[in-house]
Amino acid sequence: MKDYIAQRAAELAHYIINNNATVRKAAGVYNVSKSTVHKDVHERLKTINPALFRDVQKVLEVNKAQRHLRGGMATREKYLKKKSERR
Repeated sequence: MKDYIAQRAAELAHYIINNNATVRKAAGVYNVSKSTVHKDVHERLKTINPALFRDVQKVLEVNKAQRHLRGGMATREKYLKKKSERR
């Protein structure tokens, strides 16, 4: 594996852990695709740094458990915004 890929995987993992970020948020900050972030932190990081891999997986599991709540809140905000624009 190329060094810059290993470095990017570690940086992505640290960002996700430090900011409780989602894969989508990390992808936006680092200007890479969600698929790249996912592959870096789920596959590549496992061989690069197993301890960091475990830490990032904990954060991503929490995010996965909460995603239905985030989606519901986004929908609620969308309709509240539409309602306020009609007035």
